[in-house]
Amino acid sequence: MAQSDFDPYENRNVEAPLSNCDALASLMKGVIGTGILALPLAFHYAGFIAGSILTAFCTALLIYGMQLLVGKIMCMVESSRRNSVGYMTFPETVEYSFSVGPKCCRSISKVVAFFIDGVLAFSHYGICVVYVVFVALNIKQILDEVWPNIDVWIYCAAVGLLLIPLFLLRQLKYLVPTNILANILLYVGFACILYYFCIGLPPLGERELFKYDLALFFGVVLFAISSVGVMLAIEQKMAKPAQYLGWCGVLARAGIFITVTYILFGFFGYWRYGDQVEGSVTLNLPTEEVLAKIIKVFISVAVFLTYPLSGYVPIDIIMNHYLKKNRELKHPHVIEYIIRIAFVIVCTLNAIAFPNLGPLLALVGAFSISILNIIAPCCIELCLFYQETYGKLKWKLWKNIVIILFGTFVFVYGSYRAVVDIIKEYGGKKAFTNAKVETPEVNVLSSTIRPIDQGYF
Repeated sequence: MAQSDFDPYENRNVEAPLSNCDALASLMKGVIGTGILALPLAFHYAGFIAGSILTAFCTALLIYGMQLLVGKIMCMVESSRRNSVGYMTFPETVEYSFSVGPKCCRSISKVVAFFIDGVLAFSHYGICVVYVVFVALNIKQILDEVWPNIDVWIYCAAVGLLLIPLFLLRQLKYLVPTNILANILLYVGFACILYYFCIGLPPLGERELFKYDLALFFGVVLFAISSVGVMLAIEQKMAKPAQYLGWCGVLARAGIFITVTYILFGFFGYWRYGDQVEGSVTLNLPTEEVLAKIIKVFISVAVFLTYPLSGYVPIDIIMNHYLKKNRELKHPHVIEYIIRIAFVIVCTLNAIAFPNLGPLLALVGAFSISILNIIAPCCIELCLFYQETYGKLKWKLWKNIVIILFGTFVFVYGSYRAVVDIIKEYGGKKAFTNAKVETPEVNVLSSTIRPIDQGYF
């Protein structure tokens, strides 16, 4: 075991490090994405009061999971301290913690580490495919009046080609300007949507304070706030990673801002549209108005600029966890550029071949949300401190057991609902048809953005 005075933060070697402001901008852009457009639907499932309280609860749970995973006295940093290294990745932390945990966990430590790598890479790959489809379908809707007969796959291909030069930016530091621009466009778009929310508001008494479709509510909200791979990548690249955590750290400040944004968006969206709210609230906007089209352009550009941030995670896993591990590559940058181009091409082909990704991404979401954000951090803590105390009355043990049970519920029930929808989708039944949406293109858009009335959780 390493000496207790070893500080991993002082022994990191980061190329092009992020400042605290850079990290905050990247963090907000990485977490706030298209999932927010479904927040009014989440409030439709839970009601005003329950929706507000549970949204704050879900965000707090996510931040707690990250604090537990990365925290200075536990998990990733504690594993780094014990091994006298500057940084240990999520899978490396899983492998080490399981190797020092109960006997039944030691033999599967390497398998669990590979599994975590796979879940991280696959979940972010799925998000990247959704981004291609989302941008392509928004462009098609905007240009249909001019070129009505162009197929969706042509727009997907065009989006993929335009993404290649942007995705060749290797360092998160160089993505900060695009993240800031994306944040500006996204929040201008959200402000315009809030303008539509405030037009013709009905009496508040017409909306329900409490509703009980909580499984569907959690499905929407947990997906919207979950981006553990991006969160870890940002912390890894910070110039002052110790300031990432804590009550006033970068993660906590971003979490407060995200919570307030999500509650306001969900609250006013549900107040305005009530039971008529769509899977994506942009579908409730008047299609003939210029402002509504500008909103779609702004949000589409913001999502387009977010692609490199989400794609960074699987590329980092491929390069640093496997290709460059334990060996020196002759031309690492050239290899990475080739992999990045291939990644965009595969994502684009996937978007062209299977534009209705709702069922698949629901399954990916159930895995990533429950395993990466809820179950894994608790399991790591239990194993890492197995030979030590769990606190007075073993409160840490019972706390982690309760959280793991909740995560297991999300995993089992969410996966079950997703598999059922996949069987319906590929068995010939359209599980993702929203009766309030008339065009096939919009049906695809609403299912790729995320949950509709059937829900996934």
